[in-house]
Amino acid sequence: MDILKRPLITEKISAMNERGVYGFVVEKTAKKPQIKAAVEKMYGVKVVGVRTMRYAAKKKTRYTKSKIVSGYTNTFKKAMVQVAEGEIIDFYGEI
Repeated sequence: MDILKRPLITEKISAMNERGVYGFVVEKTAKKPQIKAAVEKMYGVKVVGVRTMRYAAKKKTRYTKSKIVSGYTNTFKKAMVQVAEGEIIDFYGEI
């Protein structure tokens, strides 16, 4: 579970799940073949395609009563995984 950090569960990605596309936050250095192998091993599905996106840190500033606090958000890499026709990944099966 070192390549796949967590599944993405948002409204937009939940709508894409019906078409067989699932989203994951992955390790920043992970390559597409590594992501494909990790999903196939963990969930037992056939992966057809992998799309990746890297998100850079954004500067955030918060104004408090005593001072101004500045910092950055975390960088992360997101992978959209297309599984074969008729296969599904059940994120809620263990709950």
